[in-house]
Amino acid sequence: MFDTKVALILRNDLEAWQSLNVTAFLMSGIVAQNPDIIGEPYIDAQQNIYNPLSRQPAIVLAADGDTIAKIHQRALNRGVRASAYIEEMFATGHDAANRDVFAKADPETAKFVGIGIHADKRIVDKITKGAKMHP
Repeated sequence: MFDTKVALILRNDLEAWQSLNVTAFLMSGIVAQNPDIIGEPYIDAQQNIYNPLSRQPAIVLAADGDTIAKIHQRALNRGVRASAYIEEMFATGHDAANRDVFAKADPETAKFVGIGIHADKRIVDKITKGAKMHP
Protein backbone atom coordinates (compact mmCIF):
# COMPACT_ATOMS: atom_id res chain seq x y z
CA MET A 1 0.00 0.00 0.00
CA PHE A 2 2.90 2.39 0.74
CA ASP A 3 6.29 2.51 -0.98
CA THR A 4 7.74 4.16 2.12
CA LYS A 5 7.80 3.26 5.79
CA VAL A 6 7.95 5.24 9.01
CA ALA A 7 9.90 3.53 11.78
CA LEU A 8 10.49 4.85 15.29
CA ILE A 9 13.11 2.91 17.22
CA LEU A 10 13.25 3.38 20.99
CA ARG A 11 15.86 2.19 23.43
CA ASN A 12 14.33 -0.74 25.28
CA ASP A 13 15.18 0.42 28.82
CA LEU A 14 13.21 3.68 28.88
CA GLU A 15 10.51 4.50 31.42
CA ALA A 16 7.00 4.54 29.93
CA TRP A 17 6.79 8.36 30.04
CA GLN A 18 10.17 8.60 28.29
CA SER A 19 9.08 6.23 25.51
CA LEU A 20 5.91 8.23 24.90
CA ASN A 21 7.77 11.53 25.00
CA VAL A 22 10.47 10.38 22.58
CA THR A 23 7.89 8.84 20.24
CA ALA A 24 6.03 12.16 20.01
CA PHE A 25 9.23 14.12 19.36
CA LEU A 26 10.52 11.68 16.74
CA MET A 27 7.22 11.65 14.84
CA SER A 28 7.03 15.45 14.89
CA GLY A 29 10.44 15.50 13.19
CA ILE A 30 9.29 13.01 10.54
CA VAL A 31 6.20 15.11 9.82
CA ALA A 32 8.17 18.37 9.70
CA GLN A 33 10.51 16.87 7.10
CA ASN A 34 7.71 15.12 5.17
CA PRO A 35 4.54 17.24 5.39
CA ASP A 36 2.99 15.30 2.52
CA ILE A 37 2.33 12.33 4.84
CA ILE A 38 -0.33 14.36 6.66
CA GLY A 39 -3.90 13.70 5.59
CA GLU A 40 -7.01 15.83 5.71
CA PRO A 41 -8.69 17.15 8.89
CA TYR A 42 -11.13 14.83 10.65
CA ILE A 43 -14.77 15.92 11.03
CA ASP A 44 -17.19 14.21 13.40
CA ALA A 45 -20.95 13.75 13.04
CA GLN A 46 -21.61 17.18 14.59
CA GLN A 47 -19.15 18.89 12.22
CA ASN A 48 -16.48 19.48 14.86
CA ILE A 49 -13.11 19.71 13.13
CA TYR A 50 -10.06 17.87 14.42
CA ASN A 51 -6.41 18.03 13.40
CA PRO A 52 -5.26 15.94 10.45
CA LEU A 53 -3.16 12.89 11.25
CA SER A 54 -0.47 11.02 9.42
CA ARG A 55 -2.00 9.08 6.58
CA GLN A 56 0.81 6.55 6.85
CA PRO A 57 1.12 4.27 9.86
CA ALA A 58 4.31 4.25 11.91
CA ILE A 59 5.94 1.12 13.24
CA VAL A 60 7.39 1.44 16.75
CA LEU A 61 10.37 -0.78 17.47
CA ALA A 62 12.62 -1.34 20.48
CA ALA A 63 16.33 -2.11 20.67
CA ASP A 64 19.22 -1.96 23.09
CA GLY A 65 21.69 0.93 23.00
CA ASP A 66 24.23 -0.89 20.82
CA THR A 67 21.60 -1.78 18.22
CA ILE A 68 20.27 1.79 18.14
CA ALA A 69 23.84 3.01 17.57
CA LYS A 70 24.12 0.61 14.61
CA ILE A 71 20.76 1.77 13.28
CA HIS A 72 21.94 5.36 13.54
CA GLN A 73 25.13 4.56 11.61
CA ARG A 74 23.19 2.66 8.92
CA ALA A 75 20.89 5.65 8.43
CA LEU A 76 23.89 7.99 8.12
CA ASN A 77 25.66 5.62 5.72
CA ARG A 78 22.58 5.45 3.48
CA GLY A 79 22.01 9.21 3.57
CA VAL A 80 18.63 8.82 5.31
CA ARG A 81 17.82 11.92 7.34
CA ALA A 82 16.63 10.87 10.79
CA SER A 83 14.85 12.31 13.78
CA ALA A 84 17.06 11.70 16.80
CA TYR A 85 16.76 12.00 20.57
CA ILE A 86 19.71 11.56 22.91
CA GLU A 87 19.70 10.75 26.62
CA GLU A 88 20.95 14.20 27.66
CA MET A 89 17.81 15.82 26.21
CA PHE A 90 15.75 14.40 29.10
CA ALA A 91 17.52 16.89 31.41
CA THR A 92 16.66 19.97 29.35
CA GLY A 93 13.52 22.03 29.48
CA HIS A 94 13.11 23.54 26.03
CA ASP A 95 14.03 23.28 22.35
CA ALA A 96 17.07 25.58 22.42
CA ALA A 97 18.58 23.59 25.31
CA ASN A 98 17.87 20.34 23.45
CA ARG A 99 19.74 21.63 20.40
CA ASP A 100 22.62 22.83 22.60
CA VAL A 101 23.21 19.40 24.18
CA PHE A 102 22.69 17.68 20.84
CA ALA A 103 25.31 19.91 19.19
CA LYS A 104 27.86 18.63 21.71
CA ALA A 105 27.09 14.97 21.00
CA ASP A 106 29.64 13.02 19.00
CA PRO A 107 27.66 10.88 16.51
CA GLU A 108 30.04 7.98 17.14
CA THR A 109 29.46 7.87 20.91
CA ALA A 110 26.12 9.64 21.50
CA LYS A 111 23.62 7.87 23.78
CA PHE A 112 20.68 7.68 21.39
CA VAL A 113 17.39 6.78 23.03
CA GLY A 114 15.34 7.14 19.87
CA ILE A 115 15.74 7.30 16.11
CA GLY A 116 12.93 8.00 13.64
CA ILE A 117 13.19 7.42 9.91
CA HIS A 118 10.99 7.70 6.83
CA ALA A 119 12.30 6.19 3.62
CA ASP A 120 11.69 3.48 1.04
CA LYS A 121 10.34 0.50 2.98
CA ARG A 122 13.15 -1.83 1.85
CA ILE A 123 15.76 0.65 3.05
CA VAL A 124 13.97 1.11 6.39
CA ASP A 125 13.90 -2.67 6.86
CA LYS A 126 17.67 -2.87 6.25
CA ILE A 127 18.43 0.06 8.54
CA THR A 128 16.28 -1.25 11.41
CA LYS A 129 17.66 -4.80 11.33
CA GLY A 130 18.03 -6.10 14.87
CA ALA A 131 15.19 -4.05 16.36
CA LYS A 132 12.03 -5.80 17.56
CA MET A 133 8.41 -4.72 17.85
CA HIS A 134 7.97 -2.45 20.86
CA PRO A 135 6.14 -4.30 23.65
